[in-house]
Order: sequence, then C-alpha cells, then structure tokens
Amino acid sequence: MTKTKLRKLGFCGADDSVSPRALGLIFNAYPFVEFGVLFRPDKEGEPRYATKEWVEALSKVAASSSMTLAAHLCGTRVNEVLDGDDSFLSSLYPLGFHRVQINATAVNGVDTSDLEGAVPKLLTLIEKHDNLEFIIQKNEETKPLWHGILELPAGVPKNVTMLVDESKGTGILASSWPQPPVNYDIGYAGGIGPSNVKSVLQDVMVAGNGREIWIDMESSLRTIDTNGNDAFDLNKCFQCINAVCEADICEYSHPLFLS
Repeated sequence: MTKTKLRKLGFCGADDSVSPRALGLIFNAYPFVEFGVLFRPDKEGEPRYATKEWVEALSKVAASSSMTLAAHLCGTRVNEVLDGDDSFLSSLYPLGFHRVQINATAVNGVDTSDLEGAVPKLLTLIEKHDNLEFIIQKNEETKPLWHGILELPAGVPKNVTMLVDESKGTGILASSWPQPPVNYDIGYAGGIGPSNVKSVLQDVMVAGNGREIWIDMESSLRTIDTNGNDAFDLNKCFQCINAVCEADICEYSHPLFLS
C-alpha cells in the first residue's frame, strides 16, 4: 500500500508580531512548512491579520527563495470572490501566494446567505486563475458551496482542494478524520497544535490512505507575550516541526546542521 505523504505543515496567522525574515529562515530549513496569512480588511493590523506593509516585506523574502505562501481569505475578501470580483485575488500570485483558502463562514465575517448561488462565479475565477490552488473550507455551514462544486458534471477542477474543519476555524479538535475522497485532495484542521500534533499526525496519516494530505493550525500558535501582546509564536511552530521530524510516519528530518 502507498504511504500517505504529509504535503504541507500549515501555520496560519503569521502577522506583524514576527519578522518575515525569520519565516524565511524556517522555510529554508524546513521546506514542507507553509505559512498562511489571513486577509480581512476590517481587521488589518490586529493580531493574526497582517498589515499591507508586512505582507509586502514577506513577499520580498518569498521572492528571494522558493518559499510559497497560503492566503486565507476572510470577510469582504471572500465576499468579493463569491461575487466574481478578482481584483484582490489577482494580486496574490505575484506576492508569492500559490494557495488561496476560501473561509466562507459567518464567524469569518462572510455573507453566507447565498453560497449556492455563488458557485458559478467562484468557478469562473477558479478556471481563470489556474495558477492558484483554491482550498474550500469544508464543513456543514459551507456545504452549499462545496456541494455545488462536487456536483459538476466535469468533476472537481484540478486546482481545487478542500480543508476539513468542522470547527469552522474556531480551533476545536475534531473527533475523527475522514479519508480523502477519490476525486480531490484534502487537508485537516481544527484544534491541532503543539500539544497534540504528534497524535494527530498518527491519525491523519492512517486516514490519508496513501494520498497526499496536509494539516493546518492557527489558534494554538498564539501566545500573550510579556507586554500583553497577542503574538504569533515561532517556538510553538518549531515544536510542531520537531514533532513532524521525529515521527517515523513522516519522511522529513532536521537539516544536517541542526542534527
């Protein structure tokens, strides 16, 4: 049987509390790591939501290496895409964002009143931007969106994957992890963090059933620092990296200069 492969270890919520260069150092040592940036205009500059200036600095780091990034769209950025507006979406690939996650849930500030009706417009953008991988957050609330994609006569577009997260981005650990369907790839999220990543890895590598999968986390990577600031904690990121490298079930290891 083919062994499940961990495609990406996703750390979401990178923001102005860390240096973009520090993220570049981590990526160059551990290229399976993917940093995710949350985009929601009404919260820009708050913890978890990077400023435009910080994103531009991160983009320069990405351009000087093979670093790829994930854009996690929330709020009006999702509403724009669901309405067929790709003015912001078009700016992402040049900045180094090769994967785009659509967080179409109310808790993420999105108008979810007509997700089913938004499917045709979203599909138009998915086809137009075939250099991007579109990740659809898959849970009960977003079912009208992803179910519409699954019902396509031509099948799921090749540049569409789905993130299984029944917690809807609230960081609640899932009780089980489903196997990937035949016709598209999936990743797993919800309550994953330094305290449980080792056991979650064991479970999802079995659930993966020989496919390529990824895991993603956000809330568990935050720390309130000595000044009372909500910060993206690189130490917590490294704890997760270390768990992956020490797991016999994965094929990743620490670079020789750190062994």
